[in-house]
Amino acid sequence: MGASRQQDLAEQMAKLRAVYMARLPVELAELQALAGGLQGGEGDRPSLEALYQRLHKLAGSGGTFGLAALGAAARVLEQRTRVWLAGALDDGYAAARRAFAAELAELVQWVVPGAGERATPSSAIPAAHAAHAPDEAIQVWVMEDDAALGQQLVRQLESFNYRVRLFTRIDEAERAAQAESPDMLIMDVMFEAEGRNSTAALADFPALRALGCPLLFITSTDDFESRVRAARLGAVGYFLKPIDIPRLVNRMGQLVEQLSAPPQRVLVVDDDADLAAHLCLVLRAAGMVAEVLRQPEAIMEALAGFQPDLVLMDMHMPRYTGPELAGVIRQHDKWTGLPIVYLSAETDLERQIAAMRRGGDDFIIKPVSDAQLVAAVRVRVERARQLADQINKDSLTGLLKHASIKEVASKEIRRARRTGKPVTLAMLDIDHFKSVNDTYGHAAGDLVISALATLLRQRLRQSDHLGRYGGEEFLVVLPECAGADAQRVLDDIRQRFANLRFSYDGQNFACSVSAGHSTSRHAVADGEANEALAAAGDADLLAAADAALYAAKRGGRNRVCAAALEPSTAAVPA
Repeated sequence: MGASRQQDLAEQMAKLRAVYMARLPVELAELQALAGGLQGGEGDRPSLEALYQRLHKLAGSGGTFGLAALGAAARVLEQRTRVWLAGALDDGYAAARRAFAAELAELVQWVVPGAGERATPSSAIPAAHAAHAPDEAIQVWVMEDDAALGQQLVRQLESFNYRVRLFTRIDEAERAAQAESPDMLIMDVMFEAEGRNSTAALADFPALRALGCPLLFITSTDDFESRVRAARLGAVGYFLKPIDIPRLVNRMGQLVEQLSAPPQRVLVVDDDADLAAHLCLVLRAAGMVAEVLRQPEAIMEALAGFQPDLVLMDMHMPRYTGPELAGVIRQHDKWTGLPIVYLSAETDLERQIAAMRRGGDDFIIKPVSDAQLVAAVRVRVERARQLADQINKDSLTGLLKHASIKEVASKEIRRARRTGKPVTLAMLDIDHFKSVNDTYGHAAGDLVISALATLLRQRLRQSDHLGRYGGEEFLVVLPECAGADAQRVLDDIRQRFANLRFSYDGQNFACSVSAGHSTSRHAVADGEANEALAAAGDADLLAAADAALYAAKRGGRNRVCAAALEPSTAAVPA
């Protein structure tokens, strides 16, 4: 987080705390008035219920705004009111209420100027994850003292649309790191010219250690100590020379998806306006999108409009409890998998368990540090997204499964019909793939499939949709893309894929891909000689793309064909 943003955040936090401190005397005076009105019998139950709700809120907000002792004192009184509400308001209660009123009066000391506890922040707000801009090339630094190998690696990575900068000396990268930062760092373990192990040398280069980007090591040795040093530095990959470029790129593609993931969306449901504002500020500072809902009865409308990744919900609210709202949410099939996390001052374990049985996934006790809050939300959302990916995405490629990509294609075709803008569907198939499996094995075949998936992901737009249609066949959906543009992009991908060299079990080989595409009739210009495509309905768009693919296969493979058009003349048959 930049210095100006940190300052702005600190100012916003200070304003929230000031508002809270200004409101606190009024809140405490109202608590005293409620306590002073207790008569000592069963008629006190409405007032005790109101006291319980207010003390519960104070127990959570006090610590959040830096008044830990105030929050702890409120929690003690809250628990006492709960005991009274659960039992008979007999003579014992009548005597105890006077001591209760006296203890409540002592809370005033926390807001008298110069007395009581000084407000301090609950914790430092975690910095936001660096988000990568859609459709922007990923900046990769390669640190390799073998210049020839480094240049070869640069050329291969550039084929996958990475912006690559090569450093042959560690100190060169150190100087560059003082002025800029890459999205990813690939580093040789041993710099022979300098006679140093880079995993050890990193300790001498604070600028490199402070980059904070994903770190991958390449090496000629596979000794345990080097792997341990790499792990200690937080390395997310360790690749042996000769480098298997497709395997390296596949790992890089996974990291790119994390860098490009949309911000996590959190709906905060809490009747405490100041506390909810604080929570949203903390979450937004961590790079998330957060909104507040203070009217629980509008929960379903809020879910439909905001589409959250997680609901952060207070357990005790005046009209509806958190478990009741969770039960309502779980009645709808669409939201059965939505993470619901209770954020409450509730400390009774049995009540926490009962609440989670009613549809909750986790329980965070107020007050919570900013770091703990952010970590809990991030972990929950990431796990939920991983589960969704397992359901909707192919495990090998990370692309949408057959049914999911067909559904996306149908939606984009309908959207094209509404807007009159073009949509292009493309089918791609790896040439002679059976021979790859027969010659090199299915593991090598999986590597080829993954490499094509990664290449597609890197060369296409963020707005495009990719799916593994089946086996070695892929479906690509290109919204607002005319046929001529699709032809150019697909032919570029075809050429880059043909230039890749695969290495498996000591054997080197290359593959090619064929593609066919069709564009919705909205993209067909007046007078274009494409009557067959114009006559076809949108429902036949996929069939037209498939037919074009088979035309490319019949024409010699390693080429791109448009529906009812001639294939690319630049293609060379396999």
